Amino acid sequence: MPKVEAGRSVPAGPQIVSDEIFTPAKRRQVSGPGLRTFVALANLWNLTEEQRLRMLGSPSRSTYYNWVKAVQQHRDLTLDFDTLVRISAVLGIWSALRILRETEAEGIAWLRGHHRALVFGGRAPLEVMASGTQDALLTTRRFLDAARGGLYMEPNEIDENFEPYRDEDIAWS
Repeated sequence: MPKVEAGRSVPAGPQIVSDEIFTPAKRRQVSGPGLRTFVALANLWNLTEEQRLRMLGSPSRSTYYNWVKAVQQHRDLTLDFDTLVRISAVLGIWSALRILRETEAEGIAWLRGHHRALVFGGRAPLEVMASGTQDALLTTRRFLDAARGGLYMEPNEIDENFEPYRDEDIAWS
């Protein structure tokens, strides 16, 4: 619905995130299945306890194991929005790898191998993902989503010898 400013109608603009996804009922609905899937992927990827905790936003060990026990017993659980975004990013990474790599083993090898793309800085994507920030998970997901959209996965010839621009390289007019 447009709002009125100074006597003229101004479009409200797109609603970026529906308030509905923040409700406890909606978070409770997706928390159990999301965490069960996260645990299955963590087992598949052979993540350490520390990696699991960091990817989930560093809950305490006891909190994490209480969550896992609750979802294994199919009890209600309501995770906070940040944790659900992190789980969503991990699920998106897995989904993209299933599309981009022929086998699960190739996807895991990609996660564990050092990567030359600038966003990974020579580190393994899994190492970046387990750094503890939500941004690291989302950066990895965006990288893979871009690859699914046709952008390169490995640095190409043009980028091979790229040197970052310096201030003196920029011509101001």
